[in-house]
Amino acid sequence: MLGPLVNTVVIIVCSLIGCFLVKGIPERFEEHIRKALGLATAFVGIKGTLENQNILLLIMSIVIGSIIGELIDIDKWMNRFGLWAERRLGMDRGSPHTGRGGHSFSKGFVSASILFCTGSMAIVGSLQSGLQGNHELMFTKSILDGCMSLIFGASFGIGVAFSAISVFVYQGSITLASRAISGFLTADIIREMSAVGSLVITGIGCNFLGIKEIKVANMIPAIFIPWIWLTLAALF
Repeated sequence: MLGPLVNTVVIIVCSLIGCFLVKGIPERFEEHIRKALGLATAFVGIKGTLENQNILLLIMSIVIGSIIGELIDIDKWMNRFGLWAERRLGMDRGSPHTGRGGHSFSKGFVSASILFCTGSMAIVGSLQSGLQGNHELMFTKSILDGCMSLIFGASFGIGVAFSAISVFVYQGSITLASRAISGFLTADIIREMSAVGSLVITGIGCNFLGIKEIKVANMIPAIFIPWIWLTLAALF
């Protein structure tokens, strides 16, 4: 669990530094910073999506996964948790550490959770930590996540720090279950899951750019469709 634990701590520390110490960003610059983050996030997502080698599976996964996510309404539950935590912490609209525009706590929590939990590094890094005791990839991810959480924390507020809960639960679960699921995660499955996850990340970039608000959290189930499909295909 060392890898996921370090990743979690780095996200908390860097996001708090961004929230409390990186101050004085003029409001006229904040919108441009968010747009720049949107472009960078969209690029990361598109780059990862291009690793896909089964376009039909990608399309099927994002459609079926989005339907499942919409039925469950994951976005509503994640936002509800974010707003509940916001109220419990007294981070009301206009609080200096909530972020401009009010309720950025919830948006920061949801966006950062998805960004940090999806992608091949989260999956492969957790597996390596659990199976081999090799935390190198997880440490590399921690550096990247730390840089992003520093900027996100300055822009969205303390809600970004709470995304560390999602990261620890998600990556920790994979690490602890790695021995049981290792035989079911082939290189093809990891590649296709990562490609779908990257497409979901692209949706976050679109939200930052203000193109059209997408309930990205409701697309999370799509990440696991390639695992189910390719496992069943191998069995039958």
